[in-house]
Amino acid sequence: MRRTPHLLAGLALTAGLLAGAAPATAADPAPTAAASYTWKNVRIDGGGFVPGIVFNRSEKDLVYARTDIGGAYRWNQATTSWTPLLDHIGWDDWGHTGVVGLATDSVDPDRVYAAVGTYTNDWDPGNGAVLRSADRGATWQRADLPFKLGGNMPGRGMGERLAIDPHRNSVLYLGTPSGNGLWRSTDSGATWAKVTSFTNPGNHQQDPTDTSGYNSDEQGIVWVTFDESTGTPGSATRTVYVGVGDKENAVYRSTDAGATWTRLPGQPTGHLAHKGVLDAENGYLYLAYSDTAGPYDGSKGKVWRYATATGAWTDISPVAEADTYHGFSGLTVDRQNPGTVMVSGYSSWYPDTQIFRSTDSGAHWTRAWDYTSYPNRSDRYTMDVSSAPWLTWGASPAPPEQTPKLGWMTEALEIDPFDSDRMMYGTGATIYGTTELTRWDTGTKFTIRPMVRGLEETAVLDLASPPSGAPLISALGDIGGFRHTDLTKVPSMMFTGPNFTSTTSVDFAETKPDTVVRAGHLDGGPRVALSTDNGATWRPGQEPHGVTGGGTVAASADGTRFVWSPDGTGVHTGTGGAWTASTGIPAGATVESDRVDPLTFYGFSAGTFHASTDGGRTFTAGATGLPAKGNVRFKAVPGRKGDIWLAGGAPDAAYGLWHSTDGGATFTRTAGIEQADTIGFGKAAPGATYPTLYTSAKIGGVRGIFRSTDAGASWIRINDDAHRWGWTGGAITGDPRVYGRVYVSTNGRGIIYGDTAGTGGGDGGGTDPGTPAGACKVVYQVTNQWQGGFQADVTLSNTSTTAWTGWKLGWDYSAGQRIGQMWNATPAQTGTAVTAGNAGWNGAVGPGGSTTFGFTGSWTGTNPVPAAFTLGGTPCSVG
Repeated sequence: MRRTPHLLAGLALTAGLLAGAAPATAADPAPTAAASYTWKNVRIDGGGFVPGIVFNRSEKDLVYARTDIGGAYRWNQATTSWTPLLDHIGWDDWGHTGVVGLATDSVDPDRVYAAVGTYTNDWDPGNGAVLRSADRGATWQRADLPFKLGGNMPGRGMGERLAIDPHRNSVLYLGTPSGNGLWRSTDSGATWAKVTSFTNPGNHQQDPTDTSGYNSDEQGIVWVTFDESTGTPGSATRTVYVGVGDKENAVYRSTDAGATWTRLPGQPTGHLAHKGVLDAENGYLYLAYSDTAGPYDGSKGKVWRYATATGAWTDISPVAEADTYHGFSGLTVDRQNPGTVMVSGYSSWYPDTQIFRSTDSGAHWTRAWDYTSYPNRSDRYTMDVSSAPWLTWGASPAPPEQTPKLGWMTEALEIDPFDSDRMMYGTGATIYGTTELTRWDTGTKFTIRPMVRGLEETAVLDLASPPSGAPLISALGDIGGFRHTDLTKVPSMMFTGPNFTSTTSVDFAETKPDTVVRAGHLDGGPRVALSTDNGATWRPGQEPHGVTGGGTVAASADGTRFVWSPDGTGVHTGTGGAWTASTGIPAGATVESDRVDPLTFYGFSAGTFHASTDGGRTFTAGATGLPAKGNVRFKAVPGRKGDIWLAGGAPDAAYGLWHSTDGGATFTRTAGIEQADTIGFGKAAPGATYPTLYTSAKIGGVRGIFRSTDAGASWIRINDDAHRWGWTGGAITGDPRVYGRVYVSTNGRGIIYGDTAGTGGGDGGGTDPGTPAGACKVVYQVTNQWQGGFQADVTLSNTSTTAWTGWKLGWDYSAGQRIGQMWNATPAQTGTAVTAGNAGWNGAVGPGGSTTFGFTGSWTGTNPVPAAFTLGGTPCSVG
């Protein structure tokens, strides 16, 4: 599994797409009338870095998680899922979706705080803030800060930087970056002031030569922890420890409730203290050190124990520093058994992360896995990723690597303070956990599973909703993208063959939607891939010389050719094999296809529109005067040749929505739209003939998601102030099969989809409408088989005299085969019994008609064809 620098994809996205795009200090939009919509996540489960998990110390099952750009979440024990808490954050404050610190109040568990801000350099135009809630994150108040915070900056896995005094809960401390020092609030987070007696703001920089300000920023004050044994309820805790991004002066202490501070004497030097966790019962402060700030780097580290009563320092590193190739960061104490300590080697990329456990305060350690005889290893655990099977990455690594991995970027590691058996830890892609942790100590294997449902953290780069096949195909940062046959279920695998680190563009052939093309980033290429089965399987395409990244790609209306504008070289046209350089269009132009004429393609660059009528071989400049600054996206309307909508611009230049009906020769600006960043099309409204338009825009002074059912003559806002999701300027599309359904991209909150009351409540793309019985024929064919796996196609024919409005086919696998990914149908399997139900678009099958679906599966031993099939409990004939 690759080293995925989560949200360097999002970071580049933000740097490129948001520069100058959002005012820093505009007021929140006032509530406006909106259509009645229900909003949900398209399920992926995870997909990004979780740098912090925080358990409340006085209330069982009250747990929070913070993400680097995707907001904060609260655990719901009843549903074993996470509830998003910051969806109200709007466009103007998009940076507040990055959470650098989180604290839950053990005196008043209803109170929770979040320190927010995404970048400390100029990529984020706004300052940071501390959000405070008295109802567990249902509603928030905000205290603005006079500087920036960096939820997606180097060192974001250190912490927690935000802490509440356990005895006087009106007192909070905040560690800040960029030389801003230590800050304190004495009124429950309403106001903040710098602690002037704390004089070391930290000096560590990942790379002082970085002119972007990203790696050259100072991490600053990185954690705060209280010694609760030195206070009484209602009085400020006397002893407070603070971690500083300074390799020579990493830990400070106050013994007078923060009035004065001194460098902790005798402390080790040469490393950064990522975490400081105090066991007040035994009088130990544990510290996890690394040579860098993380989360991607770190090659050396140590673990130290400080005796608070005597001042004695003890090196309790699980591995001698000379033998380390990673730093330490994740650090937790079992509050039920405080002598039990765990720490992670967060930067152990190869062959896997490592987690260490001690039951005697660090005197002796055991590992999550050990080598037997290299490269073979013995694990204390088993991994069960059946709820999110894509976490295997479709990989087949050679030992000592395994799939799925135990993790990577494992800087959040917490034992439930009420349950020694429950542990959660964050990775670069998910939250893993176990409820059997104490088996570790008995030599009995425990099971680790994803504990991430409801936490959606992908950065969405492009979206496509074909008129047939899967309802949604996505292009995502870091984990490539997915083909969703059911919006409510986690797909079995992301795109593979190849597996891009980030997919930057995806398109399908409008009249032959089984033909799909995608482009993306991949070290060493190939960076374009083709599918002829609606994105179920892929083959790599060739690429012209000089390609360095995905860029944008477009499929002709009939799927016979493609136009690709990759990074690193010019626009090219071809069939996915050989490519021919296009002429008349600048390198780096955004490209799209006409949705009717297979020879017509379009391109846009620097305010000028371009068109080709010879399959992308030559382009001719058309309309000018379009936005030359900011980011521009355009789409051609399905079923209407030469009908194009273009959105984009910048606040200090042309910015809005434009429409062309002559193939881009001329454009007319749409009146009343102040700003627009995306455009997409969905099924026409009842009685209308023109597709429904959707956009992320500013209309009437209000930022939101808007819909038009009359070709742009009028617009209605369809989201509300509780559902804004920060920045939504990446992509948008309606569903061509379901009126009112819209898919919205976010930069860290995954794919959001909305349904009106009239769409039937959002069935997720699959239905079970009362299955017909019998009068059917089935042809089941294994089309490909390999060791342990196979692919099959099934044709189901209606041999009755009555039309079907839906169907569900059942069969039994006598040899125990397992269904993997299915396309054009929705699978379910219990034991050996399998059912395949129609997708939302192919339930209608007339007399004499048929429908086909396919799937991948796994087998052991043998793979016989099923002997019988049933429809509604009645046997079908088998052909």
